[in-house]
Amino acid sequence: MKTKLPQKWIDILDILDIAFQPILNINTAATHAVEALLRNTQEAGFHSIFALFDDAYKDGCLYTFDIYLREKTIQKFIHIKHCNSLKLFYNLDNRILDMDNFSRGNTSDILQKYGIKKDTFCFEISERHETSHDIDEILRHYKEEDFCIAIDDFGVGYAGFKLLYDITPDVIKIDRFFIHKIQKNMKKKLMVRNITHLATILGIKVVAEGIETQEELLTCKEIGCHLAQGYFIQKPTLETSQIRKEYQEITQIINSSNRESKTYQQIRKHLDFSPSLPIKSKVNKVINYFKENPQSSILSIVNHVGEPLGIIKETQIKDYLYSPFGLSLLSNETSTKSKIKSIIEHCASADLYSDISTIIELFSNHPESVGIIITKDGRYYGFLSARAIITIMNEQNLIFAREQNPLTKLPGNTMIERYLKNCSVSEDFYILCYFDLDNFKAFNDVYGFRNGDRVILLFSETMVKILETPFFNAHIGGDDFFTAIKLEKDPQKYLQKIELVIEKFTTDVRDFYSQEDKKNNCITAKDRDNQLKEFPLLTVSASALIISSKTKNRTLKNINKVLSLQKKVAKEQDSHLAISSLL
Repeated sequence: MKTKLPQKWIDILDILDIAFQPILNINTAATHAVEALLRNTQEAGFHSIFALFDDAYKDGCLYTFDIYLREKTIQKFIHIKHCNSLKLFYNLDNRILDMDNFSRGNTSDILQKYGIKKDTFCFEISERHETSHDIDEILRHYKEEDFCIAIDDFGVGYAGFKLLYDITPDVIKIDRFFIHKIQKNMKKKLMVRNITHLATILGIKVVAEGIETQEELLTCKEIGCHLAQGYFIQKPTLETSQIRKEYQEITQIINSSNRESKTYQQIRKHLDFSPSLPIKSKVNKVINYFKENPQSSILSIVNHVGEPLGIIKETQIKDYLYSPFGLSLLSNETSTKSKIKSIIEHCASADLYSDISTIIELFSNHPESVGIIITKDGRYYGFLSARAIITIMNEQNLIFAREQNPLTKLPGNTMIERYLKNCSVSEDFYILCYFDLDNFKAFNDVYGFRNGDRVILLFSETMVKILETPFFNAHIGGDDFFTAIKLEKDPQKYLQKIELVIEKFTTDVRDFYSQEDKKNNCITAKDRDNQLKEFPLLTVSASALIISSKTKNRTLKNINKVLSLQKKVAKEQDSHLAISSLL
């Protein structure tokens, strides 16, 4: 680069320092990368990092300054003991394209100077500044140069999904807004899950940024995020010696959550443990693999540390072999670019300990998918074919069928017990509610079991319609039902929905009675002592229990005891609703 940096900016550069923050593999707690963060900006005379780059932009030396800063960052990065196994995330000001002296090859020269591989360096770009160039122009430039590209603050910029379509970056970093208390916010959880699954299908790694609690970490892992970064793991540090290869305390948390998941045995049972091939292999190895393994239809491709990059289908190789000059083109190894890279196809991947629903969803969202790559400790472990996933789906359906109520098709007691167990060990905010139909036996005796079943179905449909997702609705059996919801705050609007269920059912169920019974507002039937007695028309009582994050006695025994005792109280209330909070 011909342009020299003005002395003013050289002096500023001497004052500045670089801090590093680890980015971990969310399934292993091994350090995947570090992000370089600028420090000492106030000592250099700027009230913020943004103000520093604004001044460099105004002085017309932003690109030159940034090149010098890249070298300073790399000089410090190589002092991390295990830097050879890490990526370096470097924040790039997208206004550098506005500089007259912007040119190609400068970063490559610096990396070569310090013996750093090109795929180590990852440019992290956000839509922070408006420029005369579109952001996809700078992304395209560095992607063409074969650098790793990450989009920062994903989800809050105006062009996020368009960039996924136009450029397909290597990494996206989910903005901290979506990660904050994600375990308590179903809307955030749903959005991050959908973004993550879309990115995974496109072959993009997802970083959950700004993780501050164990609950946030485990929720992001459950959703399927690949990488994690935040104060819960480690704050940015100026000391390179503090960057560890693995964070044991995070490993323990992850391993504990893995032990709780029994679904991996079901996944492992259906796995194809066929070998993978490194991306830098010669194409002849691919051709020979399919010749020697005629039963295989795909071959998984990995990078130098065993992380999956995608798959090659046998049909792709055949298309080349049967085309004019196809074999020659594939076998031509004189080109510096990998031939394997040109024919690789993105394939979604999931960790061995992922929830089965995550794997099924990833597969279902990609209609042309031939399967899912399964990883363990972040590295290729095996391949789950489309046929295997369909088999798992059928097994899941059979399990669900066994656990659901045959009349209402709602989850039954096994799933209710599982939900209550999770609630008892969680620190989240819940509303739990038991419903019990009042005077149901008398109605059944007078109008018959068929009409009794119709009443049961009416209630289940009323409950499901009013108490929509994220409510968990279930059928205990007979005329007893259960509903629950995990929420962030303000239970009142959810309690009002429970009241609406009571009102709606009480009104609608009158249509099941004769005109005379409706006029009398009661029916005559035998009681438990076989004596004739007048019974009011059907209604429903609800016993609701609020459990806050401060609740200490949230044992299964206490939860069931309170809900059971409250059922009698609810039947005596005019509103047919009894509410309490567990201390």
